[in-house]
Amino acid sequence: MEHQEGFFQGVRDIHMYYQNWLPESPPKAILLVAHGLAEHCGRYMNLVNHFVPLGYAVYGVDYMGHGKSKGPRVHVQRFEDFTDTLRIFFDMIQKRQPGKSVFLIGHSMGGLIAAYYLLDHQADLTGAILSAPSVKVPDNISSARLTMGRICSALLPKLGIIHIDPEGVSRDPAVVKAYVDDPLVYTGKATARLVAELFKAMQRLSAEAATITLPLLILQGGDDRLVDPAGAQMLYDGITSTDKTLKVYDGLYHEVFNEPEHEQVLHDLQRWLESHMGPRG
Repeated sequence: MEHQEGFFQGVRDIHMYYQNWLPESPPKAILLVAHGLAEHCGRYMNLVNHFVPLGYAVYGVDYMGHGKSKGPRVHVQRFEDFTDTLRIFFDMIQKRQPGKSVFLIGHSMGGLIAAYYLLDHQADLTGAILSAPSVKVPDNISSARLTMGRICSALLPKLGIIHIDPEGVSRDPAVVKAYVDDPLVYTGKATARLVAELFKAMQRLSAEAATITLPLLILQGGDDRLVDPAGAQMLYDGITSTDKTLKVYDGLYHEVFNEPEHEQVLHDLQRWLESHMGPRG
């Protein structure tokens, strides 16, 4: 396995950190990882260690304000900065790996980024995998609170308002400890602007989900405490792809790739990928 890392110029001239893991022979396909809120692409080693020996290449980017990338911590000017960055990175990968099938894997906030990306760029991909996608506005957020959030986003855009509970990440205490001790994981609060942009993106995705026709696999922990598991079903019901699968793992928490049962999840993903290795289209 070969590991590479570096930086590229993202939107708003922000230096974006990326890394990739390559198999010993030319890869049979590319797995492009979109990570979740406050974390970074280096937390997907279970995915890397499972799939690179099988001949897949794994690519990941730290989003602006996350991990080793530059920018104010866990903040964004507009949601499209995430998807525009993903587009730049995708184009870079295609130049390095011409003609290879690309599967987009998005987790949590990255699941929202990935699904949003599909609204405009699904033709470039062979398929997409969404893990615990954060695609549903919480039921306790009223329209009045959404309005207040937009006002706060405009007046105090960098005010911290949402914090992730590490205990909800995984049922594995070692995973939680590694998350808490990881200096690249941001333990502060996401900003008002970022949260408002996330909710706005969720609303567009809900309105336009029917335009998604790409083969799609959704993986969801049944006891997820960080995102509403109902969002996975909502998205599954909303897309019009004739090739869509929703797998809910009873009892699992948010990070299904990092749960004690992660080998089962990875083998389920492996079988799905192997059945979708045909030409793009």
